[in-house]
Amino acid sequence: MSWWALLTLLWPLWLSRRPEALTPLWGRRSLIVLIGALTLRYLSWRVSASLNLTSVTSTNLSLVLLITEGWLLLSGLISISLAWKRVPDRRGQIQTLHQQWQMSGWRPAIDLYVPTCGEPIAVLERSLIGCTQQSYPNTTVWVLDDSGRLEVKQLASRLGCRYLHRPDRVHAKAGNLNHGLSHGQGELVAVMDADFIPQSDFLSSCIGFLAQPDVGLLQTPQCFLNADPVMRNLGMESWLLSDEESFYRWIQPVRDGWGAVVCSGTAFLARRSALQSVGGFVESAISEDFVTGIALRAKGWQLLYLPKKLSAGLAAETMADFVRQRQRWAEGTLQSLTLPQGPLRSPNLSPGQRLAYLEGVLHWFNNLPRLLLLLMPLSYGLLGVVPILLSWQNARDQLLPLWGTLLLSVGWLNRGSRGALISELTGWVLTVPLSLTLIRHGSRLLRGRTSNQFLVTPKHQRRDRGSCSAQLVLPLLLLTLLTLINLRGLLLPAASLDPIALSGRPIGLVWASLNLVSLLIALRACWDPPASNPAPWQQLSSEAWLEDDGGHRHPCRINAISETGVELSFTGFAPEFVISSRLIWCDNVAALPVTLVRRRGPQLALAWAELTQHQHMALIHWLYGRPDCWPDRKAKQEWRALLILISRVIRPAAPPGPLQRSMMPQQLK
Repeated sequence: MSWWALLTLLWPLWLSRRPEALTPLWGRRSLIVLIGALTLRYLSWRVSASLNLTSVTSTNLSLVLLITEGWLLLSGLISISLAWKRVPDRRGQIQTLHQQWQMSGWRPAIDLYVPTCGEPIAVLERSLIGCTQQSYPNTTVWVLDDSGRLEVKQLASRLGCRYLHRPDRVHAKAGNLNHGLSHGQGELVAVMDADFIPQSDFLSSCIGFLAQPDVGLLQTPQCFLNADPVMRNLGMESWLLSDEESFYRWIQPVRDGWGAVVCSGTAFLARRSALQSVGGFVESAISEDFVTGIALRAKGWQLLYLPKKLSAGLAAETMADFVRQRQRWAEGTLQSLTLPQGPLRSPNLSPGQRLAYLEGVLHWFNNLPRLLLLLMPLSYGLLGVVPILLSWQNARDQLLPLWGTLLLSVGWLNRGSRGALISELTGWVLTVPLSLTLIRHGSRLLRGRTSNQFLVTPKHQRRDRGSCSAQLVLPLLLLTLLTLINLRGLLLPAASLDPIALSGRPIGLVWASLNLVSLLIALRACWDPPASNPAPWQQLSSEAWLEDDGGHRHPCRINAISETGVELSFTGFAPEFVISSRLIWCDNVAALPVTLVRRRGPQLALAWAELTQHQHMALIHWLYGRPDCWPDRKAKQEWRALLILISRVIRPAAPPGPLQRSMMPQQLK
């Protein structure tokens, strides 16, 4: 390693001694400048000294690789450079604005809309319990039912909600919301998806921000009750964070600094007059939330972002549904480029705002270059062609300063919400399907055709057997086979190879080996384990007591809890279980009856016995509706997480079940 490269890596190491949020703004800016300078230096070397121009094939491959790298590096630089501005600290404003609002006497009526289209009753009931138990009293909860089910109407009536069903189901969710807007009268409007559960302080935490008359919408983060399929299928719930964490904990606050907050479709509070000023939710868009937010911004309304987790919903439960959901997001965001309310054609946006919105669109284009990077090493072993002239000295002097700085900086810059390397490795499962979506959508645009089809992601599904999607697995298997053939060609090269091809073998071996690891991880992530109990489980550490009618009271600790059961640990051996056993753990939920499911040493897996409606609602509210129950987790050390990830691929974790749950962590206030 040259002294110059060493000095380069020392700077991000020095900055990372303190959290980014506690570091002066100049520290972040200095790192952005350093990354920008290293990126331009690397690309300058790539253009001037690394192209293999010895043949037509090598020239074409070299140029494709250069364009691919250049696109990914420059688009990444745009994303990083948006962090140049100071990030607003709106969490610190909650108490001040709430006190000012209380003194003002302004008590607007709020219509809280819950659009639903076929979600299971158990899922919708959770949401409505959270919506109807808001601490802000002047609230009307509207159930906007696009399925027209009698059981939904009865549920709404039982929980004191207004019920609406429209005769036509045109324009999907946007049309449903606009139908609700035409019936409500509240000055403010909140939207909560049918699988999202707001905490009791959701509205009271948000309303102070809407006291400013030019604020049209306040967006809050999305977090999830269950692990997404990548985390769960790899058994990495304790080591990985969902890809939404980075968006809501870093990208959204950064965009807030530019006045370019993205409306995310749920968990937001808006001003009715603001929505009316843009004609309601944009019905011609697949991603009506994204486009409606841009339309509000173009009309001069402020969009703010409050980075406090005030609700939680369900992540997609199978890998196929997870991928289809991302494909829909990608197609909807790409479609926005053609709409008058999109980031290209909307008027009155500043250059910074337009760039911030466009960066969110460019993010989806990155999948095609990623796929090319996955395919490019095949040229070494299959074609005997080197697409880049890269010696070990060049790798040390050119690659190491840039990629080392990026690896050391990304986690610090995004405040621990995403790792630099492990998130890329686990993201390969999306590369092929999202690349196909990009190609398919591009061909539609060239033919002058668009699609506004909206499909609801299935939730609360029971799976009695493990399974995988052939549509996802087959392309990955083909790529894995080609990579293995390529590695064989690299390890046993033909004697006729020219000196350039022979000298490029070591780099090709490293590159192909990394791709093989990524493909194996992606294949492992595609296997969905069985799920006989679709209810989400929460990881928790709370004191509790198991008591019975005989007067026995055994102290224990809750390790896992859900709306269907609880798992306890005892000091020493677990006591004998009796039929009259009840669990006590807090003042807000009365003792609940339990039945035994499994015993293992000092641990008991219990199911709730038959609960009354009041007990059931109290349990749901405590599980999901109490304030500050969702923590902001930090990405763990990458080298440790990477070792655990590789071990999960080699030796998969046991399928979820009693005392072996797939869980998301909760915290006690």
